[in-house]
Amino acid sequence: MAAGARVVLLGPPGAGKGTQAKLLQDRFAARQISTGDILRKAVAEQTPLGKQASEYIRRGELVPDRLIIDLVADRLKEKDCETGFVLDGFPRTIAQAQSLEEILKKTGLALDCVLSVQVPHKLIVERLSGRRTCKGCGALYHVVFDPPKAAGICNGCGGELFQRDDDREETISNRLRVYDNQTAPLASYYRERGLLREIDGVGEVEAIGKRVVRALG
Repeated sequence: MAAGARVVLLGPPGAGKGTQAKLLQDRFAARQISTGDILRKAVAEQTPLGKQASEYIRRGELVPDRLIIDLVADRLKEKDCETGFVLDGFPRTIAQAQSLEEILKKTGLALDCVLSVQVPHKLIVERLSGRRTCKGCGALYHVVFDPPKAAGICNGCGGELFQRDDDREETISNRLRVYDNQTAPLASYYRERGLLREIDGVGEVEAIGKRVVRALG
Protein backbone atom coordinates (compact mmCIF):
# COMPACT_ATOMS: atom_id res chain seq x y z
CA MET A 1 0.00 0.00 0.00
CA ALA A 2 1.62 3.22 -1.15
CA ALA A 3 1.50 6.55 0.64
CA GLY A 4 -1.58 8.50 -0.38
CA ALA A 5 -3.66 5.37 -1.02
CA ARG A 6 -7.43 5.65 -0.68
CA VAL A 7 -9.19 2.54 0.64
CA VAL A 8 -12.72 1.52 1.63
CA LEU A 9 -13.28 -1.25 4.19
CA LEU A 10 -16.48 -3.27 3.80
CA GLY A 11 -17.83 -5.97 6.09
CA PRO A 12 -20.73 -6.75 8.44
CA PRO A 13 -20.90 -5.41 12.00
CA GLY A 14 -18.48 -7.35 14.17
CA ALA A 15 -16.17 -8.23 11.27
CA GLY A 16 -13.28 -6.29 12.81
CA LYS A 17 -13.16 -3.44 10.27
CA GLY A 18 -12.33 -0.82 12.88
CA THR A 19 -9.42 -2.84 14.24
CA GLN A 20 -7.94 -3.38 10.78
CA ALA A 21 -8.47 0.27 9.83
CA LYS A 22 -6.46 1.35 12.90
CA LEU A 23 -3.67 -1.08 12.01
CA LEU A 24 -3.52 0.32 8.47
CA GLN A 25 -3.43 3.84 9.84
CA ASP A 26 -0.50 2.99 12.12
CA ARG A 27 1.42 1.15 9.39
CA PHE A 28 0.84 3.38 6.38
CA ALA A 29 -0.11 6.78 7.84
CA ALA A 30 -3.43 6.51 6.01
CA ARG A 31 -6.00 8.28 8.15
CA GLN A 32 -8.81 6.09 9.48
CA ILE A 33 -12.13 7.78 8.84
CA SER A 34 -15.17 6.46 10.69
CA THR A 35 -18.53 8.04 9.89
CA GLY A 36 -19.57 7.47 13.50
CA ASP A 37 -16.55 9.43 14.75
CA ILE A 38 -17.16 12.22 12.22
CA LEU A 39 -20.78 12.51 13.28
CA ARG A 40 -20.01 12.57 17.01
CA LYS A 41 -17.26 15.17 16.52
CA ALA A 42 -19.47 17.44 14.40
CA VAL A 43 -22.30 17.24 16.95
CA ALA A 44 -19.95 17.85 19.90
CA GLU A 45 -18.36 20.86 18.18
CA GLN A 46 -21.76 22.11 16.99
CA THR A 47 -20.56 22.77 13.47
CA PRO A 48 -23.31 23.82 11.02
CA LEU A 49 -23.62 20.23 9.79
CA GLY A 50 -23.34 18.96 13.36
CA LYS A 51 -26.27 21.12 14.42
CA GLN A 52 -28.38 19.71 11.62
CA ALA A 53 -27.43 16.15 12.56
CA SER A 54 -28.17 16.69 16.25
CA GLU A 55 -31.75 17.62 15.40
CA TYR A 56 -32.32 14.25 13.74
CA ILE A 57 -30.60 12.45 16.61
CA ARG A 58 -32.66 14.35 19.19
CA ARG A 59 -35.86 13.22 17.44
CA GLY A 60 -34.59 9.64 17.31
CA GLU A 61 -34.44 9.66 13.51
CA LEU A 62 -31.73 8.38 11.16
CA VAL A 63 -29.35 11.05 9.90
CA PRO A 64 -30.15 11.43 6.15
CA ASP A 65 -27.74 10.24 3.46
CA ARG A 66 -27.21 13.75 2.15
CA LEU A 67 -26.01 15.00 5.53
CA ILE A 68 -23.66 12.04 6.07
CA ILE A 69 -22.22 12.56 2.58
CA ASP A 70 -21.60 16.26 3.28
CA LEU A 71 -19.85 15.37 6.56
CA VAL A 72 -17.58 12.88 4.77
CA ALA A 73 -16.85 15.39 1.99
CA ASP A 74 -15.76 17.98 4.56
CA ARG A 75 -13.60 15.44 6.38
CA LEU A 76 -11.80 14.35 3.21
CA LYS A 77 -10.79 17.96 2.55
CA GLU A 78 -8.75 18.09 5.78
CA LYS A 79 -4.98 18.10 5.46
CA ASP A 80 -4.36 14.81 7.29
CA CYS A 81 -6.17 12.94 4.49
CA GLU A 82 -3.51 13.97 1.97
CA THR A 83 -1.40 10.96 3.07
CA GLY A 84 -4.28 8.62 2.25
CA PHE A 85 -7.35 7.37 4.09
CA VAL A 86 -9.20 4.23 5.10
CA LEU A 87 -12.97 4.69 5.11
CA ASP A 88 -14.63 2.56 7.80
CA GLY A 89 -18.45 2.57 7.79
CA PHE A 90 -18.89 4.51 4.54
CA PRO A 91 -20.24 3.99 1.98
CA ARG A 92 -23.10 1.77 3.19
CA THR A 93 -25.22 1.88 0.06
CA ILE A 94 -24.65 2.11 -3.69
CA ALA A 95 -26.06 5.64 -3.65
CA GLN A 96 -23.42 6.62 -1.08
CA ALA A 97 -20.72 4.91 -3.17
CA GLN A 98 -21.73 6.97 -6.20
CA SER A 99 -21.61 10.13 -4.11
CA LEU A 100 -18.13 9.20 -2.86
CA GLU A 101 -16.97 8.86 -6.46
CA GLU A 102 -18.25 12.36 -7.18
CA ILE A 103 -16.56 13.78 -4.07
CA LEU A 104 -13.20 12.32 -5.10
CA LYS A 105 -13.61 13.20 -8.78
CA LYS A 106 -13.91 16.90 -7.90
CA THR A 107 -10.35 16.79 -6.56
CA GLY A 108 -9.04 14.56 -9.35
CA LEU A 109 -8.83 11.49 -7.11
CA ALA A 110 -10.29 7.99 -7.08
CA LEU A 111 -10.34 4.96 -4.80
CA ASP A 112 -7.36 2.60 -5.02
CA CYS A 113 -9.15 -0.48 -3.70
CA VAL A 114 -12.06 -1.79 -1.64
CA LEU A 115 -11.40 -4.50 0.96
CA SER A 116 -14.33 -6.72 1.92
CA VAL A 117 -13.77 -8.55 5.23
CA GLN A 118 -15.60 -11.90 5.10
CA VAL A 119 -16.88 -13.42 8.36
CA PRO A 120 -19.70 -16.00 8.70
CA HIS A 121 -22.81 -14.58 10.36
CA LYS A 122 -22.81 -17.37 12.96
CA LEU A 123 -19.35 -16.30 14.17
CA ILE A 124 -20.37 -12.63 14.25
CA VAL A 125 -23.36 -13.44 16.47
CA GLU A 126 -21.03 -15.39 18.76
CA ARG A 127 -18.52 -12.52 18.86
CA LEU A 128 -21.01 -9.75 19.59
CA SER A 129 -23.57 -11.53 21.79
CA GLY A 130 -20.80 -12.63 24.15
CA ARG A 131 -19.68 -9.09 24.90
CA ARG A 132 -20.23 -7.69 28.39
CA THR A 133 -19.72 -4.10 29.55
CA CYS A 134 -18.89 -2.83 33.03
CA LYS A 135 -21.53 -0.46 34.43
CA GLY A 136 -18.83 1.25 36.47
CA CYS A 137 -15.85 1.93 34.22
CA GLY A 138 -17.10 0.79 30.80
CA ALA A 139 -14.46 -1.96 30.41
CA LEU A 140 -15.31 -4.63 27.84
CA TYR A 141 -15.17 -8.41 28.30
CA HIS A 142 -16.27 -11.47 26.38
CA VAL A 143 -17.80 -14.52 28.05
CA VAL A 144 -15.74 -16.86 25.81
CA PHE A 145 -12.70 -14.97 24.46
CA ASP A 146 -11.94 -12.59 27.35
CA PRO A 147 -13.94 -13.54 30.46
CA PRO A 148 -13.57 -11.69 33.79
CA LYS A 149 -11.87 -13.48 36.69
CA ALA A 150 -15.19 -13.63 38.55
CA ALA A 151 -18.39 -14.15 36.54
CA GLY A 152 -20.29 -10.89 36.03
CA ILE A 153 -17.73 -8.75 37.90
CA CYS A 154 -15.24 -6.29 36.39
CA ASN A 155 -11.59 -7.14 37.10
CA GLY A 156 -10.69 -3.47 37.40
CA CYS A 157 -13.35 -1.66 39.43
CA GLY A 158 -15.52 -4.51 40.67
CA GLY A 159 -18.53 -3.12 38.83
CA GLU A 160 -21.40 -5.22 37.51
CA LEU A 161 -21.11 -6.47 33.94
CA PHE A 162 -24.14 -6.26 31.65
CA GLN A 163 -25.13 -7.01 28.07
CA ARG A 164 -25.95 -3.93 26.01
CA ASP A 165 -29.17 -3.98 24.03
CA ASP A 166 -27.29 -3.82 20.72
CA ASP A 167 -25.28 -6.91 21.75
CA ARG A 168 -28.37 -9.08 22.13
CA GLU A 169 -28.70 -11.89 19.60
CA GLU A 170 -31.98 -10.68 18.10
CA THR A 171 -30.59 -7.17 17.62
CA ILE A 172 -27.41 -8.50 16.01
CA SER A 173 -29.42 -10.70 13.64
CA ASN A 174 -31.46 -7.67 12.58
CA ARG A 175 -28.31 -5.61 11.97
CA LEU A 176 -26.94 -8.41 9.80
CA ARG A 177 -30.16 -8.51 7.78
CA VAL A 178 -29.90 -4.76 7.20
CA TYR A 179 -26.29 -5.22 6.11
CA ASP A 180 -27.19 -7.99 3.68
CA ASN A 181 -30.00 -5.92 2.17
CA GLN A 182 -28.27 -2.56 1.91
CA THR A 183 -24.49 -2.85 2.15
CA ALA A 184 -23.58 -6.29 0.78
CA PRO A 185 -24.62 -5.29 -2.80
CA LEU A 186 -21.68 -2.85 -2.68
CA ALA A 187 -19.38 -5.84 -3.15
CA SER A 188 -20.87 -6.48 -6.59
CA TYR A 189 -20.76 -2.77 -7.40
CA TYR A 190 -17.03 -2.54 -6.64
CA ARG A 191 -16.24 -5.94 -8.16
CA GLU A 192 -17.59 -4.72 -11.48
CA ARG A 193 -15.20 -1.76 -11.24
CA GLY A 194 -12.21 -4.01 -10.56
CA LEU A 195 -11.64 -2.55 -7.08
CA LEU A 196 -12.86 -5.35 -4.79
CA ARG A 197 -10.47 -7.59 -2.85
CA GLU A 198 -12.01 -10.11 -0.45
CA ILE A 199 -10.30 -10.93 2.86
CA ASP A 200 -10.89 -13.90 5.16
CA GLY A 201 -11.77 -12.21 8.46
CA VAL A 202 -11.62 -15.36 10.62
CA GLY A 203 -8.66 -15.88 12.95
CA GLU A 204 -6.29 -13.82 15.07
CA VAL A 205 -6.10 -10.07 14.49
CA GLU A 206 -2.45 -10.25 13.43
CA ALA A 207 -3.12 -13.00 10.87
CA ILE A 208 -6.04 -11.07 9.38
CA GLY A 209 -3.86 -7.97 9.26
CA LYS A 210 -1.25 -9.83 7.20
CA ARG A 211 -3.96 -10.89 4.74
CA VAL A 212 -5.08 -7.27 4.45
CA VAL A 213 -1.54 -6.04 3.76
CA ARG A 214 -1.01 -8.75 1.12
CA ALA A 215 -4.27 -7.80 -0.57
CA LEU A 216 -3.14 -4.19 -0.76
CA GLY A 217 0.06 -5.25 -2.49
